[in-house]
Amino acid sequence: MRALRYAWRDRRRRKRDFRRLWVVRIGAAARQEGMTYSAFMGGLRKAGVRLNRKVLAEMAMNEPRSFARLAELARRAGSAGC
Repeated sequence: MRALRYAWRDRRRRKRDFRRLWVVRIGAAARQEGMTYSAFMGGLRKAGVRLNRKVLAEMAMNEPRSFARLAELARRAGSAGC
């Protein structure tokens, strides 16, 4: 019974831990592009880009040029709303 409880708890904890890791990776890459995490995500949302955090974190690590293009898109969309 105890093992089942721990398994249930840790499945939820693993989801939380991965989301936190993805946010940190996206935030670090966004800072390299001169943006904060929230400005980057808000700009993407305004631009209509619908990529999840997992994909964005993967792009930040393995495809920095593509991520930089997304950051520029987010920057333009974010400044257009002001």
